[in-house]
Formats: sequence, C-alpha cells, structure tokens
Amino acid sequence: MKETIRQVIEHEALAVRNIPVEDGMIDAIELIYRQVHQKRGKLVTSGMGKAGQIALNMATTFSSTGTPAVFLHPSESQHGDLGVLQENDVLLVISNSGKTREIIELIELAENLYAGIPLIVISSNPEGVLAQSADAFIYTGNPKEVCPLGLSPTTSTTVMTVIGDALVVSMMNKIGFTNEDYAKRHHGGYLGSKSRLQANSDKDKKAGLTE
Repeated sequence: MKETIRQVIEHEALAVRNIPVEDGMIDAIELIYRQVHQKRGKLVTSGMGKAGQIALNMATTFSSTGTPAVFLHPSESQHGDLGVLQENDVLLVISNSGKTREIIELIELAENLYAGIPLIVISSNPEGVLAQSADAFIYTGNPKEVCPLGLSPTTSTTVMTVIGDALVVSMMNKIGFTNEDYAKRHHGGYLGSKSRLQANSDKDKKAGLTE
C-alpha cells in the first residue's frame, strides 16, 4: 500500500515538473491584466465536472489576491447565469479533452452576447476546437492519469491546479499585491489574522520602527 502511494506521488510530481512553460501562459497573464486591471472587467472561469471544480478554485483564489473573478457553470449559463458576463470581462475555460460540449456551447453563447470576448483555454489538446478558438492557449502537457483505469481525472486535475497557482502568483507579482491588500479582502480566520499581523509589520518596517 505504501509503495502504491509513493508511486502516485512520484507520478504526479513528474507531471507537474513536465508542465510546458510556454508563451500561452504569458499571453493569459497579459490578457487578464489588461481586461481586469486596466479595463476594469473581471475574470470569468468555467469548466465541467472535476475541471469545473478547479476553475472554481482559480476564481476564488484570484479574487482573494486582488483580481476580481467569478465561476460560471457552463450548464447554468444556458439558464440565465450567462448574464454575469459584462463588457471587458475575460473568459477562462478548462477542458482536458479540449472538446467538452458544454464549454463549446458556453463560448458560442458568450461570443453572441459580447463579440470578441477574450478567451483563455487550459487543455491537454492543442488541436481541439477550444484551442483553435483561444486568444491564449495553455497546454497541460497531456499527462497520463495515475488512475489505474486511466479514466478518472487525477493527474490532469493536479496539473490544472498548479497552472492556476502559477497564473495567480504571476498576477500578484505583476500588480504588486501586498499583505495589506490581502488583509482587506480576507478578514476572518487564521489567514485574516496572519495577513493583518504581516501588514502591520510591513508598516512598522517602512516607518523605521523595527530593525
């Protein structure tokens, strides 16, 4: 049992190390910065199933670190939730296969509502219809799932999560996000307390009150 656990960890660690760092990531960061921080739109993420859970996590993490974002469920978008989209937003979708029907339909609906809405796609399929539609395409490296059946999203979702973290941290650096900024957005719990302490420490250092 322990050997199986070690193999899973090693498999997923290797997949993370092999994520291609390509221009698509830079293009995505620049698109998000332009639409959200310059044009005052927001980031709208979407995905189906496990990919949707990763997209939701990305949206909440971006929001807590200074880049307003929301998650839009692709199925619910066909029943009115598409109205969350506004001019100057940027759409980020995740589809391991690169041909998820609900995501393709969402993009068509979004384009019909706001022609030319910028599109970021995270996928393992650079030849898929979603990749071909993207303004910024982020390739996962198409890692083999560690699931013994080769079916359940496991390694692929790990890689998607890491890509999301890379985008978030890059944006935090780009906008100069500080402890004080974080504290304003995250008041409760341990992280809220920690961010306020760090923000006060930063203020003291600037004032020359600490060594």
